[in-house]
Amino acid sequence: MGIQISPSILNSDFARLERELGRIASADWAHVDVMDNHFVPNLTLGLPVVESILKVSPVPVDCHLMIEDPDRWAPAFAEAGAQSVTFHAEAAAAPIRLARELRRQGARAGLAVKPTTAIEPYLELLPELDMLLIMTVEPGFGGQPFLESMLPKIRRTRQAVKDAGLDVWIQVDGGVSKATIERCADAGADVFVAGSAVYGAEDAAASIAELRELAAKAC
Repeated sequence: MGIQISPSILNSDFARLERELGRIASADWAHVDVMDNHFVPNLTLGLPVVESILKVSPVPVDCHLMIEDPDRWAPAFAEAGAQSVTFHAEAAAAPIRLARELRRQGARAGLAVKPTTAIEPYLELLPELDMLLIMTVEPGFGGQPFLESMLPKIRRTRQAVKDAGLDVWIQVDGGVSKATIERCADAGADVFVAGSAVYGAEDAAASIAELRELAAKAC
């Protein structure tokens, strides 16, 4: 599909979510971070709020579940209508079974790894996945600086996808901005989660367009 921009609503005004979603109508996805204060040290929102978001979002919803026991909870997000659901490798007991269930519910299945988690043990799961999410910050809080050391991991992941001949998207999340997106795209990422770079801008649509242009130029 080419370059995709997925603004994170974690950086939006939660008191005005419908309006904030409207600001990113030109994006490809709305990235929704679900955190449980157990898997990560932060608490955001849960399924009832996601269900409300799904009713008003002008773009497809991409749920990133930073939660314990995704095997139990993740399918409900797909069943609710989230078009993409990503769970963490570090938290899933049966990732293949979970990915298949998400797909059965009609969602794209994504697998996320933290910065310190090696990607290689999970590459054999590629045929079961639609997306791999390489975290470029420690998950839990927005606004953290980009981890340059993750670029080689993105390159290895892209090469593995290419070698397998599969159409698996590679998403990056954390510190993605005008200053870093070209390096991510050059390394092989094609889906970019940007929080403060979009919601911190006066004109969110212009920021989305600029990010898209910078990434496309680097591919």
